[in-house]
Amino acid sequence: MSLLGQERKEIILQTLLRDGKVKVIPMAEQLGVSTETIRRDLDALESEGKLQRVYGGAVRSGYEHGEPTFQQRTELHVDAKKKIGQRAAELIENGDTIALDVGTTMMELARSIVGKKNLTILTNSLPIASYLSDALNHNRFTGKVIVLGGQLNPEQQSLTGPLCEQMMGQFYLNKAFLSIGGLSLAGGVTDYDMNEAYISRQFAGAAREVIVLADQSKVGVQAFTRIAPLDDVDIIVSDQEAPKDWNGLLEKKGILWLTCE
Repeated sequence: MSLLGQERKEIILQTLLRDGKVKVIPMAEQLGVSTETIRRDLDALESEGKLQRVYGGAVRSGYEHGEPTFQQRTELHVDAKKKIGQRAAELIENGDTIALDVGTTMMELARSIVGKKNLTILTNSLPIASYLSDALNHNRFTGKVIVLGGQLNPEQQSLTGPLCEQMMGQFYLNKAFLSIGGLSLAGGVTDYDMNEAYISRQFAGAAREVIVLADQSKVGVQAFTRIAPLDDVDIIVSDQEAPKDWNGLLEKKGILWLTCE
């Protein structure tokens, strides 16, 4: 089998999504290349944030010691997040009441809200609230922004806790947009922070439509705490096609998978 480097990497990633891990020697034998070639491919994919190298191979990308800070995550998968944010913004209609939870992909969605009218936007993210305030002042969209109060997480620049939960209990939403830590068949929609996951769960419970934003580093990953089962999700927006072995289940559950161009 003679494959180009990009073709090998795609096979590696598909194997990773299916099995959760890749071993160097079996993969080299399968693709008919040297083990050193596979190691270089794995190193390249790790540098792109698509997997995590371990002895003898690789596992799906995750965060051993929790999620990186908000600032650190602004430097990861930048192009993918921009495309996802732009595609997700197309789902917002004039007059919508929506929730944007915390996350750098969600920031790209906020930046893509242009020309919409009469929106009501709830968020527990300080950077997103600040950006939306500036966008309102510059007439990029019209409406109002409601910032949910609570305890500040300085690393993630988010607001959570009982006060935030109490405020959120007063609202109903057309759409909840969720920026997540992981998305898997077994675990559903998951995150790394329990407090943020709880607020995202409230967003989902208050919304008619639940829309998950997931770049390819999140697909097939199960993070620490559950936000929602896949049954509660209506739309997934990603920079990659759905894994082939997911298609039947997505169709059965009525979940629309949108891929960015």
